[in-house]
Amino acid sequence: MSDVIQLLPDAVANQIAAGEVIQRPASVIKELVENSIDAGATRIDVLVVDAGRTSIQVIDNGKGMSETDARLAFERHATSKIRQANDLFALQTMGFRGEALPSIVAVSQVELKTRMADEEVGTHLSIAGSKVTGQEPCACSVGCNFMVSNLFYNVPARRKFLKSNSTELNNIVAAFERIALVYPEVHFTLHSNGSELLNLPRSGMKQRIVDVFGKKINQDLLPVKVDTTVCNISGFIGKPQSSRKKMPNQYFFVNGRYMKHPYFAKAVMTAYERLVPQGEQVPYFIFFEVNPHDIDVNIHPTKTEIKFENEQAIWQILAAAVKESLGVYNDVPTIDFDVQGKPEIPVFVPVDDVNAPQVDYDPNYNPFNTSSADLGTSIPKSNGYTFESKVNAGSFSGKKTLDSHVPDQWEQLYQGLAKNENADDIAEPQTLFGAQPEAEQSSKIFTSGIIEDKSPSHYQYKGTYIMNAVKSGLMIIDQHRAHVRILYEQYLAQLAAQKSATQTVLFPESFQLSASQRIVYEKIAEEMATMGFDIQDLGAGNYAINGIPAGLEGVNPVRLVVEMVDTAAENTVSIKEDIDESLALSMARNAAIPQGQVLSNIEMENIVNSLFLCKNPNPQGKGIRKWGLREVIRTWQWSLHEWH
Repeated sequence: MSDVIQLLPDAVANQIAAGEVIQRPASVIKELVENSIDAGATRIDVLVVDAGRTSIQVIDNGKGMSETDARLAFERHATSKIRQANDLFALQTMGFRGEALPSIVAVSQVELKTRMADEEVGTHLSIAGSKVTGQEPCACSVGCNFMVSNLFYNVPARRKFLKSNSTELNNIVAAFERIALVYPEVHFTLHSNGSELLNLPRSGMKQRIVDVFGKKINQDLLPVKVDTTVCNISGFIGKPQSSRKKMPNQYFFVNGRYMKHPYFAKAVMTAYERLVPQGEQVPYFIFFEVNPHDIDVNIHPTKTEIKFENEQAIWQILAAAVKESLGVYNDVPTIDFDVQGKPEIPVFVPVDDVNAPQVDYDPNYNPFNTSSADLGTSIPKSNGYTFESKVNAGSFSGKKTLDSHVPDQWEQLYQGLAKNENADDIAEPQTLFGAQPEAEQSSKIFTSGIIEDKSPSHYQYKGTYIMNAVKSGLMIIDQHRAHVRILYEQYLAQLAAQKSATQTVLFPESFQLSASQRIVYEKIAEEMATMGFDIQDLGAGNYAINGIPAGLEGVNPVRLVVEMVDTAAENTVSIKEDIDESLALSMARNAAIPQGQVLSNIEMENIVNSLFLCKNPNPQGKGIRKWGLREVIRTWQWSLHEWH
């Protein structure tokens, strides 16, 4: 039997490694920019064409490389960051494994121009598919200039599964922002297809956050700082009023490296318990300084998942630091018990000598008494009239007479209402208590008519659910979800017909979008205009809302637009139908009646009728539930038992 195990060629091994390290164009930018940071660069320029599909260029003014190092840097496991295994537990650099550059050149065409400060001539190196195609001296500036072209040109399957240009560009901006936030002392620029997306000059940490996410976030940041023997924590957290449902800009950094840590995120949100609405998140930018021996950054190829040795201790420190910051800056409502110097409010003291007023009335007075003794008396004045009552006269006479306009043929109004001559032959209905007088029957009929007219057909429970009785039992409808479904189909119909009406606002409201948000907005701007939004581009990421769709009274237009952009960014929509559905759903959720709003019977009836006129009134079985009579009785019995 022949041997079947063999060593893979270097090109194949590099392509396999590239599948883990290089997933999309954003991964290339992350690796190259991190190398520039390790080289001590103070200015880094990133230029992309077609969201990195065509070319990615990273230029820095770092140390540069010699001719030998430039050639050796593209070999597997070649690095200048570590020398032995113990160095993995004392990392002070972004890269260390020596896999980034070999993975990049395995799936692209790379040109490198580099020069060190003590050399007069630089090196120009060309590599395609892990094969060196050329090397020659050249004239260039100090630092490195990487040009990555035709990414995944030799792996068609990987290139086929790339997302749209807007989605990939959004990922590039996100990766770029994560590095720029933690290094404010470096000047970063980002260009896409010749246009400048970000220009971040050297500044402080808070100014860097403002430069990336806009000026509005400046007023919502609270500083956080605590130094302990376990770790040092610094950064900024958002105020409770800055909470959002979508993309709240939450960042963790440890030793200058971006990381994802749900456990620490829960510690931050624990401090905001009962301060923000349920389901909303606050922004935060928190930087950890931990001993490198206490963390492990080599558990994932992307190096975004980091394992801490003292997670529980850091969790408690972080939660306490956030609570302290909220308390120090008086961002938590408190009760002030210090009344010194405050005006005194007099307390009401009841007086004993205050007596209740006496009411005099005639107990013998009966307004319905029409005895003959009183017929000749005059009726007291009422509204300026004095009448003398005469029984046989059939009319009233007084100082001012009342005109009685009685029609001459009034008997015709009662024709056909005479009793049936054969009424005696009709059997009277038997009741439990025997025959009732005619007057009582008519009274009950009249009373029942009033009850039927005024009794509601729908009931509201805790301002959240609409209960409606049907033949099969009891129907319970979530009023918010029902209204969302109604508005969702209305907005979809408006988008399909392109007949949305625009309501001009009295005072235009301005807002600012970050670079990643601007990319998403440009993709959905046409659909938003079709829906009725009138948004003006003021430049530099600033916009003004001049009009909103009709029927959105009471909704914050700025918050609505930002949430629609964030929703589109989360869903990474690319097709027009998907964009329309995403925008319609976002508008419906913002415009729908909230939970807890009390509705009248007419409003509940309109919601129920409109819901069942929808194409899909019960999506995925949610929002509407039918209860049988037995199930309702069991539920009520259980509720009463729990209440007692």
